[in-house]
Amino acid sequence: MRRRKVSREDVMSLQDFAKIRADKRKEIVALKRYRRVEVGPVATCYFESYDTMWWQIHEMLFIEKGGEEQIADELTAYNPLIPNGKELVCTVMFEIDDEIRRRNFLARLGGVEETMFLRFGDLEVRGVPEVDLDRTTEDGKASSVQFLHFPFNDAQIAAFRKPNTQIVIGFGHQAYGHMAVMSEETHAALASDFED
Repeated sequence: MRRRKVSREDVMSLQDFAKIRADKRKEIVALKRYRRVEVGPVATCYFESYDTMWWQIHEMLFIEKGGEEQIADELTAYNPLIPNGKELVCTVMFEIDDEIRRRNFLARLGGVEETMFLRFGDLEVRGVPEVDLDRTTEDGKASSVQFLHFPFNDAQIAAFRKPNTQIVIGFGHQAYGHMAVMSEETHAALASDFED
């Protein structure tokens, strides 16, 4: 059974984490390889798991060294991004190096978090934005980082899990109407996020 929450007991001391950090980084890079999908020219979707969030929590603690108070904050921030067995969860990053171009692009992207979807067969699962805070400002500017949940029902899980099913991920936003077909390796990796 997959782990669904990082507990306080799962958090290593900084000293112990430092000893395994280099090897663990290689392991996480390999894991993320098939949990990453590029959609259009500037959006990358990173599908999260217990392991990716465990790593993120430890990295934040290692870099910021905020002590026990920070541990509680990181657990609160990242545990909701671990799939619950009936969903997929992804972090979407709009990556543009040029600051002026990025600012102009994001200014036209308001509400993009409401337009994301997964399509397979004749089914569609719509993305639901993480409720931690509004990712579009009142003036219509989108955040460059979005967190989305894709809630599935049992029939959708069964259909998604079928081998050789074409999975299309995309955005239906007027300023960013892009789609991509998920690789078989990514499809297989994400299918394992669901509970039996």
